[in-house]
Amino acid sequence: MNSRQPLAIITGGGRGIGKGISIRLASEGYRILLTYNSDSFSAEETVDKIRSNGSDAVALKVDCSVPSEILLLSEHPWCKGGIDALILNHGAYDRIPASELTDEVLRKSMEINFFGAFGVWNSVKEYLVQKASIVAIGSQLGIRGSPHGADYSASKAALHAWARSLAQDVGASGKRVNVVAPGYVDTAILAGDTDEKRKQRELEVPLKRIGNPSDIAGAVAFLCSPDSAYITGAVIHVNGGLFLP
Repeated sequence: MNSRQPLAIITGGGRGIGKGISIRLASEGYRILLTYNSDSFSAEETVDKIRSNGSDAVALKVDCSVPSEILLLSEHPWCKGGIDALILNHGAYDRIPASELTDEVLRKSMEINFFGAFGVWNSVKEYLVQKASIVAIGSQLGIRGSPHGADYSASKAALHAWARSLAQDVGASGKRVNVVAPGYVDTAILAGDTDEKRKQRELEVPLKRIGNPSDIAGAVAFLCSPDSAYITGAVIHVNGGLFLP
């Protein structure tokens, strides 16, 4: 009998959406290897929570825009035993009007949000098990664009296109690649909202509420489960009906 415990890697898994995904997949029986860049406290807090619930987890400091740091992830001994789920969740979002976007800002966003995701995949791909599930956390803005986040939108659009292309390439090996595109989610990105702005956001959403990290985590858990065995190359919008492509 094979008693091997499945492994999930979640980049940016210590807070916000990533924390929700880490905790949910741990509850589904995965060991969790999460990365963080700057917030070590939140990452360790997430690891402690997972361990207190009887699962195993570890946090690694990795700047996913730096290739040499990405290699630290692939060198972790857990990876050698096989990776069952790879969640490309890390990202950065600077609110800059599209007309004021600079080359430097655009390149930075692409390095973190797109090339970082590609780099993580490229670094660990040899350790992915035959039926591994890869889930990229995209964004509705990767399709609809944004007047104050053109760099972020462009990076997420690239992420979507790459993930769907990868799905077509690796499907024969049994691996699946999908995208989850969140709408408004109650994370640090919305922390600066006034009460009025938050209420405005809620009114824009047909379900009349801001999403929670657990809403995104539920979709990711589904895409990592046998219930989604015939789904690949999909962009699943989890936004309460805010954006219906």
